[in-house]
Amino acid sequence: MAPPIPLLAVCGSDGTSLLQGPPKCEDYIALPRDTRPSKFVAFSKDGSLFSWCNGDKVSVVKTSDGSSVQTFDLPKVSLLEFSPQNKVLATWQQYAKTQDNPQGDPNLQLWDVQTGKCIKAFYQKKMQGWCPSWAADESIAVRNVNNELHFFEENNFETIANKLHLQKVSEFALSPGCKPSKVAVYVPGSKGGPSFVRLYQYPNFGGPTSALANKSFFKADRVAMLWNNKASAVLVTASTDVDKTGASYYGEQTLHYVATNGESAVVQLPKNGPIYDVAWSPNSNEFCAVYGFMPAKATVFNLKCDPVFDFGTGPRNAVYYSPQAHILVLAGFGNLQGHMEVWDIKKYKQVSKLQAADSTFFSWCPDGEHIVTATCSPRLRVSNGFKIWHYTGTVLHKHDTPAGAELWGVQWQTFLPGAFPEKPVKYQAAPSELGTTEAKPAQAYRPPALRNKPVSATSKLHEEEPPQNMRPGAAGEKGMSKSALKNQKKREAKKASKLADAQQSQPQSQPEPSPPPANPAPAAVSSGDPELDKKIKNVKKKLKAIEELKEQQASGKPLQKNQLEKMQKEAQLLKELEDLELGL
Repeated sequence: MAPPIPLLAVCGSDGTSLLQGPPKCEDYIALPRDTRPSKFVAFSKDGSLFSWCNGDKVSVVKTSDGSSVQTFDLPKVSLLEFSPQNKVLATWQQYAKTQDNPQGDPNLQLWDVQTGKCIKAFYQKKMQGWCPSWAADESIAVRNVNNELHFFEENNFETIANKLHLQKVSEFALSPGCKPSKVAVYVPGSKGGPSFVRLYQYPNFGGPTSALANKSFFKADRVAMLWNNKASAVLVTASTDVDKTGASYYGEQTLHYVATNGESAVVQLPKNGPIYDVAWSPNSNEFCAVYGFMPAKATVFNLKCDPVFDFGTGPRNAVYYSPQAHILVLAGFGNLQGHMEVWDIKKYKQVSKLQAADSTFFSWCPDGEHIVTATCSPRLRVSNGFKIWHYTGTVLHKHDTPAGAELWGVQWQTFLPGAFPEKPVKYQAAPSELGTTEAKPAQAYRPPALRNKPVSATSKLHEEEPPQNMRPGAAGEKGMSKSALKNQKKREAKKASKLADAQQSQPQSQPEPSPPPANPAPAAVSSGDPELDKKIKNVKKKLKAIEELKEQQASGKPLQKNQLEKMQKEAQLLKELEDLELGL
């Protein structure tokens, strides 16, 4: 039986519609477009149901034929989500209160999809973490209520089956899959104490000793916790709002690994700077992190937190694994130019380079063959639209939102694991009438002080690093490891430098002398006064340091107060150097 063709939901100011995925990429005739504006859509976990709100009502239909399942009179709903087994539809709207109703009405409602009845209504003032988290079999559901986790069993929301109370619990993450369910909780530090993340197995909440694992750390105003699919480990990205060293606008981030067997570690990232994105491979055996000041590094780590493959540096801030875990995309969106690198993750071989400028959204199609990129409002209110690509770089479908209209979002139909088998990775671009969008080579940023000047060995533009295999025994040229190859290149460079020095010290009697460099460095002129020579050398050293600080500032690196004060002395030092050189 052939795999199904995924649908793509498209919603905007001109309505909601479903589009058949590749190869057809045409309107889904089973469900005509709803022309009323809609910002909020949702597919059920198995993709059999689709729901949207058009400002008048919430509709639930079958994706197979577009037939209606339920209609709810909820004009103000902002968010929608199905429970994993399609038994419950959760809806949320902004909390509001009036003079006549100072307490307001419950704004989180849970609906029985089959009967259309309201199972339970809660007060949920914050949008963050609004929806209950369910186990895959819906055996339990959990909510965070006033620093306490409330657990419900078998969708009975009238009775709290269990509670996990820890002082100031601010975040939690329920493990994917079925029983036994596990939960990761985060408690921020107070009064100089450390923050910590603990892993528990439901319902064993007896205290710290009953925890499966515990990881404490400082420098954390907030965290993001990410389980792998096997529910065996959690990645914790801890962030501070302010970097006290002044090195980054993004604050400070650290990446921690916590496993249910009690093991934990800090993931050592070789380059300083922000952690932009972290993603588990769907096979749960490795993860990829994108980090470091631009150009950012990207590295794949194993479950021992050892680096497996380093993708080098590049203009990227996001990572996306295909659902089948065979392809990985590194992308640079937001304030970057939309470059995408597509990698065969098993061979660690680059498949293609694409560019989707101004993209605000990226998503893999469940078939592992196609992706969608979109430019949506309100992030960008111009040039709205989306493209469907084959991962080899071919654009299969392009939609430009009409002038005066806005695109608010696109979303692939979801499917259960195993619905789409893994296919061999292709390296030849798939055929298409729209052709390919090959990424143009990224031009290295040059600070103003180095523009219109030749690049020399001392004027290094970026820390550009090529990809390299980090596995033990991985060989480079002539069977050498990457480390040995790097050391050999250093030795060769040192040897060449010594040879050049020796040649310069010999009498210039060569029959054909090599031409002088385009911009030879001026030779140091001695005044005969050692003290004067020393002063000139010191002033030049300070000016060179200021030039380096200007380059760092131009590349976006924030400078400390003393460094800025040093830069302000440039004019004074130039005048001093001019006066000293007059004495030569």
